[in-house]
Amino acid sequence: MPFAKAQSKYVRISPRKARLAADIIRGMKVEEASIQLMFSKLKAGRLLQKTLDSAVANAETQLNVQRRDLKVFEVKIDAGPVLKRAKSKSRGGRVPVMKRTSHFTVVVAAD
Repeated sequence: MPFAKAQSKYVRISPRKARLAADIIRGMKVEEASIQLMFSKLKAGRLLQKTLDSAVANAETQLNVQRRDLKVFEVKIDAGPVLKRAKSKSRGGRVPVMKRTSHFTVVVAAD
């Protein structure tokens, strides 16, 4: 089964939040998945849409497969590096603020 892959790295969203959008499209046809992400109110949906479009473009150019014949084979959200910041609190204290990043991987395959 031929497949095409696209990756987005260092995306500024928590992996836990991004996995909510990934679960929506896992195993769907590409056209249905694109519609689901387009009308999703999740920030991760908008970001995952770009990666999905890139994977579809890779499949169209490398495999000569049309968009309607593709299916979302795999969606993987991995944790990226964490930007560690601090927020000042009362009486000279501080609280850590973890700004998490994600790596998106989308694999599409022909039916």
